[in-house]
Parts: sequence; structure tokens; C-alpha cells
Amino acid sequence: MDSQHPPRCTAFVHHRRVADGPYAHVAQALADLDLPAGSFLVFDDATGTQVDYPWPPGYAPELPAPAEAPDEPPMSPAVGRPKLGVVAREVTLLPRHWEWLSQQRGGASAALRRLVDEARNAHASRDQ
Repeated sequence: MDSQHPPRCTAFVHHRRVADGPYAHVAQALADLDLPAGSFLVFDDATGTQVDYPWPPGYAPELPAPAEAPDEPPMSPAVGRPKLGVVAREVTLLPRHWEWLSQQRGGASAALRRLVDEARNAHASRDQ
């Protein structure tokens, strides 16, 4: 990644682009639009992958600090938590589902993990 330019993303409402640029710029634009949760999609420009918004603290990539040793290549942050076995995949839900998930403790991913674990425990005997 070019260390001179911060990572960028693009937000869409239906088929209309509503914001693009650095993560901080897109976050501000989405906040100004005051859209309900789940009514828009945000994609990372470099990878094309969909990203959750509002993103958790520290998730949005920042402009890297100048390297002290210019001959060392910049370290790119790892996405997800591969040491824990976390795998990012796409989930399609209705806007009312996204709205409910955004209100849950720990955000959408944590709420979905809790729901899956509860369902697995409740139906463990039936699933065997």
C-alpha cells in the first residue's frame, strides 16, 4: 500500500454512490446523511470487500506513521483475527435485522456469534 495515501472506501445507497474517500471522510458523510442502519453498503476500495459500518474502534485504517528506517517495507495490518480462527464472510439480512444487530452489545458480529452459539446449545441433541 502507498504510504502517502490513506486507505479509501465507498458507500452506496441502493445503486447510488453517496460517499467515497478516506474512511474518516466516508464516516462523516454517512453521519451527516443520518441514514438508518442497514440502508447502505460500504466497500473497501483496495480489496472490494464489504466493511461493517459503523466500524469498531481502531478498525478503519489510518495513514501510517513515517517509517524511521526507510529501507524496511511497511507492515500491512492483518484483517480479522486469524490466530483465533475468525473467518470473514458475507451475510445478507433485511434492514430491520441490521438495525437490531447494530443496537446489540459488541456490534453485529458479536451478536451473530452469540445467537449461533445459543442455537447450537439449544439444539445440540437434535442436531446429533
